[in-house]
Amino acid sequence: MAPSFSKIAIIGAGVSGIAAAKQLAHHEPIVFEASDSIGGVWSHCSYGSTRLQSARRDYEFSDFPWPDREDSGFPSHLEVLDYLTSYARHFDVLKRVRFNSKAVELRFIGGGEGEMASLGARPGEYGSLLSGRPVWEVAVQTNNSENIQLYAFEFVVVCIGKYGDVPIIPVFPEKKGPEIFEGQVLHTIDYCKLDKDAASDLLKDKKVAVIGYKKSAIDLALECAQANQGPEGKPCTMVVRTLHWTVPHYWVWGLPFFLFYSTRSSQFLHERPNQNFLKVLLCSLFSPLVKQAVSKFIESYLLYKLPLEKYGLKPDHPFVEDYASCQMAIMPENFFSEADKGKIEFKRSSKWWFWEKGIEFDDNSKIEADVVVLATGYDGKKKLKAIMPEPFRSLLEYPSGLMPLYRGTIHPLIPNMGFVGYVESVSNLHSSELRSIWLARLVDDKFKLPGVAKMLERTLKEVEVMKRTTRFYKRNCISTYSINHSDEICEEMGWTAWRKKTWLSEAFSPYGSQDYLN
Repeated sequence: MAPSFSKIAIIGAGVSGIAAAKQLAHHEPIVFEASDSIGGVWSHCSYGSTRLQSARRDYEFSDFPWPDREDSGFPSHLEVLDYLTSYARHFDVLKRVRFNSKAVELRFIGGGEGEMASLGARPGEYGSLLSGRPVWEVAVQTNNSENIQLYAFEFVVVCIGKYGDVPIIPVFPEKKGPEIFEGQVLHTIDYCKLDKDAASDLLKDKKVAVIGYKKSAIDLALECAQANQGPEGKPCTMVVRTLHWTVPHYWVWGLPFFLFYSTRSSQFLHERPNQNFLKVLLCSLFSPLVKQAVSKFIESYLLYKLPLEKYGLKPDHPFVEDYASCQMAIMPENFFSEADKGKIEFKRSSKWWFWEKGIEFDDNSKIEADVVVLATGYDGKKKLKAIMPEPFRSLLEYPSGLMPLYRGTIHPLIPNMGFVGYVESVSNLHSSELRSIWLARLVDDKFKLPGVAKMLERTLKEVEVMKRTTRFYKRNCISTYSINHSDEICEEMGWTAWRKKTWLSEAFSPYGSQDYLN
């Protein structure tokens, strides 16, 4: 039986998937979602205490404001889910979603040898996104059944994201792994699946070690401390390998944080891809000193506000490197008060392994533990590679180690496929929405892409900028030049790049989704 044939498939119904589905709605896409609900990580990889890392108005769709957008508090994950669900219902996206339908494999059927030419492209061009005939087959497993159903599409948008599904598990020396540990070992992806009572039972009156120091680890350590109040409660130990700067809120010495990195004037100080000679010259002459001064100014406030030196948590690298790599996290208000009470402890170590009663470190010290939680992140590349066929699988990291996506969306060497949600910025929702708008206009032939060589050249320049800006460059993060990135997208779509009403606001007010409502 031949697979059913449609125009567009969207894989994943997280933030990026529903944004893409809304913008491509006139093509009646089919959205395959592996779980039983939309929302992605907000639905499946959140704790009870998980909150948005930014204000509501900084995390909203351009045509669907939060009902209480002026509320200065950080929304809980349930509030975010409610907002995303309201958006999907308002724009009738849910009717496009096939739940409990997991895409387990993508198969290229666009013509075998000479794929690009077979799709109507001249040598060196990308080709048409809607060719009028099937290019990709999507193998879908429904409700965990053994039967796999094939669907054929002209164009596929991959929105399965970088988080969830595939945990990163550390590699241990022989006979020093979890198998010798007498307690319980789990990853944060397992912890997310526990209900409130089960999570409390896991942590209460237990010696818990949390491996990691990013947002998920910080939230988990705080939940552990809150579950261990009282004289019987045991402290939670955070095992920290790499330190990153954390911020208590978005104000620095009484000034709004956006002034330092999220305005056009502030981003002018940072290196950007595809700058002309004059901008490169000005940036190289004045930028290093100003960037260093801004970074030191912010660091001085953080060291004043948070007891980082007291607990040995002051990073050695400048703040700007964490911001440029999207590593910055909001520190919960009562985190260090729990540390002051002895409910959260810290152990710095680059190497560790298990022993029968807990964890041993490379300095020969040991800690006892009943539960070890690995807040060690997720392997988004492995998740993507699991469904991509060769030779395209090998192209996902070639030649930079990062996915070389033009406009954060199109891989120049992979025909008839888009990727949404693989670029990080101050607001990942805004990044996904703007790129979905760009992709929809591209599908509708409202503008043309440059040649393949030109697209590769530009994406590799972006990677080089990331490498020069931060040592933590193994993420597609555009936070220090997000406005410039959006400018280029707007110009390519035929929009005006500068979106503000006055020169003053253009220079000194932050950019958000509302500025891109057309």
